Amino acid sequence: MSSSTKFVSREEFNLFHSIDRQLYTLLVIDLLRDPVESMLTMAIWIWLERAGFSHVIKKILALPHTLISGLADEASMCLSYITNSREVLSDQEGVAEIPLTQNLMKKEISLQFFQENRVTAVHGIAKVASEVCIRALADIMARVVELTNNARKQSHHHMSVASPAVDDSFVNVFPQPGLDEENDRFPQLGVDEENREVGKIVPADDRTMFVTFSKGYPVAEIEVRNFFTRIFGDCIESFYMQEVKAPDEQALFARIVFYCPSIIHLILNGVTKAKFTINGKHVWMRKFVPKRPRVTASPPSSPPRDMPGAF
Repeated sequence: MSSSTKFVSREEFNLFHSIDRQLYTLLVIDLLRDPVESMLTMAIWIWLERAGFSHVIKKILALPHTLISGLADEASMCLSYITNSREVLSDQEGVAEIPLTQNLMKKEISLQFFQENRVTAVHGIAKVASEVCIRALADIMARVVELTNNARKQSHHHMSVASPAVDDSFVNVFPQPGLDEENDRFPQLGVDEENREVGKIVPADDRTMFVTFSKGYPVAEIEVRNFFTRIFGDCIESFYMQEVKAPDEQALFARIVFYCPSIIHLILNGVTKAKFTINGKHVWMRKFVPKRPRVTASPPSSPPRDMPGAF
């Protein structure tokens, strides 16, 4: 039975997410908030809607600007908490830390909610940022960066910082290592040292993924490393790219060993094969299945000579 997939244009996608674009514009233009941080703030709010907190974006848009800014501050606190903190909070402590968010939601929510759902939140927020926010908000982000650069030119009369490349690739939109001083503010959605230690006691084969690349579109090891480091933090233990004989020959596959086996579950998200776009090039990943040595059947042994029938 054949199935057809309807192509959704960028204009249609932006129209569908018009309310999200409206709130993001308010954050970065009206409230002058950081565009990268605000994109992650939007990802948290959209993820909360998907997690069952109804009409989050619509409710926030109806509020005064001062309250919206306060809610954005609390969202940043939640993101920082799930990516960095190991502190265990009680319900009362968690609610006290994000009172505006608690009042906005009709369901109970606190920092403890993010603590208890940390792995799901990390993956869900990264997925929303990659699949929704970058596609729907990247043009606004680029415009804000351009306006900021123009303002710097006029006020300081020096060369502006180049606008980031903006496309559908998660790794291209957000700042890259070593580009500028803004990088330290970008949080890594990933495993911490505690999870890494847990991963070390699991056999390497159970923490390994098999990666394939499209022929004619070479992908470098550093591109793949940067992609997953940006999402999950320092998560890769070792990387084995296919060995090629000629300098111009392309590697078509690789194996990645992660510190923590849970990263594999986050990457696959319930499917057997996951597809990613890294710098405009397609990358496929699946769980690594090691080749087992063949077991050959041994010939039947002869009965002992002292048994009947043995001659």
